Amino acid sequence: MHIAWLGKKSPFCGNVTYGREVTNALLDHGYQVSFIHFSEEDSHQINRPDCPEVFLPFLYKSQVYTIPTPKSSKVLMDALAKLKPDIVHASLTLSTLDFRLPEICQALNLPLIATFHPPFDSKLRNLKSSTQFLTYQLYAPFLANYDQVIVFSRLQQELLMKLGVPEERLAVIPNGVDLIKYSPGVSYVKSQVKAKRLFVYVGRIATEKNVEALLKAWKHTNMGRDSKLLIVGDGPLKPSLEPFYGREYGIHWLGFIADEQRRIDILRAADVFILPSLVEGLSLSLLEAMACGVACIATDAGADGEVLEDGAGVVLNTQGVTTQLKTLLPLFREHSEITQLLGQKARQRVLERYSLTKNISRVERLYQQVLKKPNFPVMGHIS
Repeated sequence: MHIAWLGKKSPFCGNVTYGREVTNALLDHGYQVSFIHFSEEDSHQINRPDCPEVFLPFLYKSQVYTIPTPKSSKVLMDALAKLKPDIVHASLTLSTLDFRLPEICQALNLPLIATFHPPFDSKLRNLKSSTQFLTYQLYAPFLANYDQVIVFSRLQQELLMKLGVPEERLAVIPNGVDLIKYSPGVSYVKSQVKAKRLFVYVGRIATEKNVEALLKAWKHTNMGRDSKLLIVGDGPLKPSLEPFYGREYGIHWLGFIADEQRRIDILRAADVFILPSLVEGLSLSLLEAMACGVACIATDAGADGEVLEDGAGVVLNTQGVTTQLKTLLPLFREHSEITQLLGQKARQRVLERYSLTKNISRVERLYQQVLKKPNFPVMGHIS
């Protein structure tokens, strides 16, 4: 089976990681995959020689959204006509091309699947969540024109159904983690930063991630010399926050770390992983920390509360995060037995629900179901 994957390869974000993990797994399972993305052709780096690339012209792209050029639709349509894939799978890039895709694929008689994963907070408790809700309102009428839409949680499914997307078009298939790579193990990061208790945040340093709430709680709690907080990631708020929350408070800013093994070593060393977001989709960083056996604290934004429900971690309300963390940080510092138990429960939860292998199998079954619908003849070999 030939999959034409439309997604992102840069700049780094959850969409990039999702596309890389899923397409690599499909290639390993014997599928033919063509990767279509916004890029300048002379600046690309081919990750796998068995995955040919198609480059779409753009005016601007960021971690959040992309502005294509006027001719990008024609470039895409010509590419799909030439590739003749069995299925088009779009990990939606939040660009205007997302709205044209159903029309393009219908003209070529190609089945179209979307993965829709913008962050959200179904309770609309803050301005950021209200802004993200507008994205869902904008997309819902167009998602109804896709053959299937993959979402990461039942909460996301319920939100889109309320906005008019038919239930039969929605498939809940969460993010998945490679449980061999992301697993408990030996790490020397604690000794490198001279910590007895290690707390970690991994993600963008941006408004919606609410990192300052964590930093304020840490600074005001006086966690002591033996406790360290590692901030892994980059973003627009980093320059304004770092000068006020530095190493004098035990806070280490590591920036964006491209080396995956280094990120795994950090997670393996961590006692506690904290995600204070105002809005989320389904945080892959949270799942990776859980897979490494780390006790996790996260807000109930997006699907993160669903991931940690029933004792797999500690769930915060998005309102008053600083106050809640002021209570929890000393508790987790002093009681290693709590973090060990929560770490074990976190790992078990990922084994049960968020295995990459299991979730790729669900994607494969969805492909087969879509191809069984009338008017979609399979052009190639089915793996």
